[in-house]
Amino acid sequence: MNYAILRRPSPHMEGGERTHLARAAIDPALAHCQHQAYVEAFKAAGFRVAILDADDGLPDCAFVEDMALILPEASILLRPGAASRWAEREAVAAVLPKDRPVLTLASGRMDGGDILVIGKTIYAGQSSRTDTEGHAALAALTQPYGYRLIGIAVPGALHLKTAVTALDMTTVLLNPDWISETPFIDLRRLFVDPHEPFGANTLTLGAQTLVQASTLRTAARIEAAGFKTHPLDISEFAKAEAGLTCLSLIVPARA
Repeated sequence: MNYAILRRPSPHMEGGERTHLARAAIDPALAHCQHQAYVEAFKAAGFRVAILDADDGLPDCAFVEDMALILPEASILLRPGAASRWAEREAVAAVLPKDRPVLTLASGRMDGGDILVIGKTIYAGQSSRTDTEGHAALAALTQPYGYRLIGIAVPGALHLKTAVTALDMTTVLLNPDWISETPFIDLRRLFVDPHEPFGANTLTLGAQTLVQASTLRTAARIEAAGFKTHPLDISEFAKAEAGLTCLSLIVPARA
């Protein structure tokens, strides 16, 4: 059975890190309901879900994607770019899969939101949260397993996966205003609707792709390309500069 790690949102999410968006009021009750709908989408897709408790002292704790990279061969604890988030790693580390080694990034800064893995290629964003030293450290850990790392500048967005995600192993969806399509030239490329810059952050679970309910024009483009979409309202998380991928760590089958 597919497996994923999630964490309930802190009631103080409004006080978390911000880089590109102005701070806005967040409704904790609505965020909880939206997170539960996200959980149900995983269960409907056949996932077994581990849900960690929220930590009131860690406003960004729901964004578990940034804490680790889980590959079929190994799990890697990352070094988040925001110092305020380092304490989030402990709870995530405790529930990483036991069937593969757990490695730790030795140096640099690296958020999981800046990592997109397609096959044996790791696309790594260079953003305000991830640096080239983090790239080098990740490459050193993953090259023995046959991965190659491609660094990509992310000038227009918080994370790489704010601007590009994979719909399947051969297709990516991207916002060309925020990221160059050149690193993905060998893949099929779809583009967000120009009026929906955040539409590139999607999450494919089995036979369907989760899209934000606020990006239905982009969803129509995805459907036209042959993919089935499922919209979810994550408005409260979007205020915290988060997307659909941010809220989960998906555990691939052991190599």
